[in-house]
Amino acid sequence: MQDIVTKFGLPYRATPFWLSLADEDPKTCARNADGVPIDPILAQALPSPAEARISPLELRDPLGEAGNTIFERAIRHYRSRILVRATGQCFLFCRHCYRRSLLSSERHFLDGATIEALSKYLAAHPEVREVLVSGGDPLTATDAQLAALLETIRSARQTILVRICTRAPIVLPARITQALIDLFKRFRPLTVVLHINHPKELSTQFLEKAEALLGAGIPLHSQTVLLRGINDRPEILTELFSTLNLRGIHPYYLFQGDLAAGTAHFRVPLSRGLAIYEMLRRDLSGLELPRYAVDAPGGGGKIYLPEGIAGRKADSWLLWASDGSIHEYPEEE
Repeated sequence: MQDIVTKFGLPYRATPFWLSLADEDPKTCARNADGVPIDPILAQALPSPAEARISPLELRDPLGEAGNTIFERAIRHYRSRILVRATGQCFLFCRHCYRRSLLSSERHFLDGATIEALSKYLAAHPEVREVLVSGGDPLTATDAQLAALLETIRSARQTILVRICTRAPIVLPARITQALIDLFKRFRPLTVVLHINHPKELSTQFLEKAEALLGAGIPLHSQTVLLRGINDRPEILTELFSTLNLRGIHPYYLFQGDLAAGTAHFRVPLSRGLAIYEMLRRDLSGLELPRYAVDAPGGGGKIYLPEGIAGRKADSWLLWASDGSIHEYPEEE
């Protein structure tokens, strides 16, 4: 596993295990007219010429994290929780990543000064109930690095819920060792949020690791990005969410694609996303159905769909943010 710099901005990186989930050879796989692999596993991992096309609507920082940064790599969009970008490194660089323009300068793990700043901030802000440890993928760090970060969070306040946001159990199941599980148990309350987009990702090895985490009392939730040509069919998402629920993994969010530079070929038109979600609502139970959401471009926060839709204006959707402001999201072809 190594980084290979591409002309499309985000380096190529994937684990052999991830590539083994594909039905085709990465070197000879079939691609569509945009040069994107047709296989849903390879499409998420292999660079394509489509990434070089940047829409005028796309942003380097589509979620507006820079404007909500409270100190280095710590973002506070919401009163009750903060997000920490622990590292810019990943086991798999997803081609649809909304932080694709931010990761290259943050490959190292959080330094001691930043961790200390986090401790002081949490101690001074008792209204913060949750800390999201994200990245990149925080599980690219060593157990010792993770322990130092989690110890700092827990020393600030015992009741803070920690969310570990990762793809490691899916793309590199061997990373989920008994030592790591024991580490997570030490720092409960702690939950793991998994990024899973397609039923092909639910390997036997992943499911075994998920069962081990659940057996240790670590709740698991899943987040899925709606991706053109990968999972934008109701039957695929129905299989994914129903299987996750059956395995004790809570289907948490289905995200509309963010306006990240070079990702237009992955975004599903919002009108089609709404139609797909309506079909899912008819077919899935309340336990199986995730919330459909979009992050308002430029930092407006998470907006639930369809209830957050305020109307249409030409080629844009008008969306209500939680603070009452209106944000626009394009209706793309």
